Amino acid sequence: MIDQHLHTPMYFFLANLSFLESCYTSAILPRMLASFVTRDKTISLLGCILQMHFFSTMAAAECYILAVMSYDRYLAICKPLHYATLMNEKICILLASISWIMGQFLITILTCLLSQLNFCNQYIIDHFFCDFTPIVRLSCSDTQVVETVAFITSSIGILPTFLITVTSYFFIITTILKIPSITGRQKAFSTCSSHLTVVSIFYGSLTFVYVLPTTEKFKDLSKFFSILYSVLNPMANPFIYSLRNKEVRNSLRKTVCQFRGFSRIQKKLCICD
Repeated sequence: MIDQHLHTPMYFFLANLSFLESCYTSAILPRMLASFVTRDKTISLLGCILQMHFFSTMAAAECYILAVMSYDRYLAICKPLHYATLMNEKICILLASISWIMGQFLITILTCLLSQLNFCNQYIIDHFFCDFTPIVRLSCSDTQVVETVAFITSSIGILPTFLITVTSYFFIITTILKIPSITGRQKAFSTCSSHLTVVSIFYGSLTFVYVLPTTEKFKDLSKFFSILYSVLNPMANPFIYSLRNKEVRNSLRKTVCQFRGFSRIQKKLCICD
């Protein structure tokens, strides 16, 4: 926000991504860490459903934000002359708003259906946070409708956005291969490969957990993939998308230097007083 050099569509979408991941990790990590410390692993049914709602909403919105970010990079690299026109401020706000609205819309449908189920005598969630499938397994109602809707909403949220992301990176890589400079190709491939790796892990783990049919045989594997997209991915993204970026590093260095200079001025004023 301070550095004018970072007022571009890419950093606007990065800010949205950072806020999303801060929100959905905040929905599960504090409660999970409190359970480890206090050994109190109980949570109310309402609290459990709300945790699932907020976490899933942010995760669904992230699918769309990642697709928008890949499309933004496609326009910047493959259509640089039209980039300023195709990705202006209004379009950026519109795409970000659609991402948030779609995430909220898809998960609100699931939450409404989930809240109408009856829960009997089973109260142990076989997971490290309140996710959709573990909650549904506790219900003694007929869950066929809610599971079908969950499959449809998951497919709408994950598959089209993943297809957009993969297609965008396909054209980006095709354009990079046409760069005559070997150094330029290596630098571009280094950035794109890291982005594509993180995106593939995120979409792949979501697909395994929410789109593919879950069985008792793969229950523990599903927990592992849940850790990937809920904990490890948000930890890796700041390094992949921000700290590896030269402009972000320069801006961070400048901010730190300014803060140090301000602190020194304050100390001098205190000494004079």
